[in-house]
Amino acid sequence: MPSFSEILSKPSVFADRNVLSPHYVPEALPFRENEIRRIMEGVSPALKKERPRNIFIYGKTGTGKTASVKHVMAQFERHAGPGSYCYINCRMYNSRYRVIQKIVKELLPSLDSMGFGLAMLYERMVQEISSKSIFLIVVLDEVDMVKDLDDLLYTLTRSNDELKSGGISIIGITNKLTFKEQLDSRSRSSLCENEFVFHPYTASQLQAILSQRARLGFKPGTADDSAINLAAALTAQESGDARYALKLLLKAGEIADEKAIRRITDREVEEARRSVDRDIAFEAISALPDHHQLVLLGIANLFIDKSKNTRLASSEEEDFFITSGEAYEAYARVCRRYRKPRRSSRWYREYLNDLEMLGLITTVESGAGMRGRTRLIRLGYSAAEVKRIVEKGFSIIEQKG
Repeated sequence: MPSFSEILSKPSVFADRNVLSPHYVPEALPFRENEIRRIMEGVSPALKKERPRNIFIYGKTGTGKTASVKHVMAQFERHAGPGSYCYINCRMYNSRYRVIQKIVKELLPSLDSMGFGLAMLYERMVQEISSKSIFLIVVLDEVDMVKDLDDLLYTLTRSNDELKSGGISIIGITNKLTFKEQLDSRSRSSLCENEFVFHPYTASQLQAILSQRARLGFKPGTADDSAINLAAALTAQESGDARYALKLLLKAGEIADEKAIRRITDREVEEARRSVDRDIAFEAISALPDHHQLVLLGIANLFIDKSKNTRLASSEEEDFFITSGEAYEAYARVCRRYRKPRRSSRWYREYLNDLEMLGLITTVESGAGMRGRTRLIRLGYSAAEVKRIVEKGFSIIEQKG
């Protein structure tokens, strides 16, 4: 019979596995000094009893946006002054009501806000900030996930007109470079934002980041330099996503422990890559809104059909492409199957942009030889795997319905 004592006594390559978690925020964030300074300069007026301008931060997943903001806000909180902040994960708090409720709970921990209407929560928020002259910075991570985003941004920015003292400012974090285009003119005019982009890490930067974490996370001599370099090179080649690179190292360490070996080599990194790719694909697809998933399912169906019907000597999926028009027709068919009203071609183009940004598809413009110009689409993952993930999610929804 196994016991915890037996499991805990097994040798391990890890010294502190938490250090290798993508959620760990180190004391120093290499290669993000300039971005951190800009965030600090942006929020510093709150420490002088002045309301900062809103800040919007863009960049692909794993470029250090959230870690940098949390790093700055940790220092901000330790600094004596009237400034305060509230961090909100908009995947969890994805509506105006839930965001305002979260802010009120942070300001008034003893208040049971359950059952309060939006108007009452808003009044309590304004009253608390004004009475204590608080300069509150609301960090909205993955802000594009909020369903009624225009209403939320308008409510938060316009609340400053009602405050007798103190103020509310926003730091919005998003992976979507086209985020602003989805806001109505009222919200855009209210934001007056200061914005900048976090660019992906290079291979040499990723190598330095992984080396730093490996020294803290693994026992001395257990991680080969070549394994760390390989994890950095694979990540730079794909996306420059530091979170992905850290997941590779963490999984490689877990594989080494499972094999009861004392060193992490290139072989463990390669094995980890296959496992992490599957996990990331599942997480990314499962978290997508319905119509993004339906577009992806339509594309996957086309790739599966082409794979079955092709007369080419090679039948590998990476040899195929489909046109944007074909994909839209496939999306429309999937919508009919699941009884969802299809969205317009304008929204469809936005969905393609989002899917490409997440690495789920890649697109290129067609060149000479095709009538007109169109986008050519390839899948970033196995079509069969994409189809399985999406259909599983929708079958669960149908069963609940």
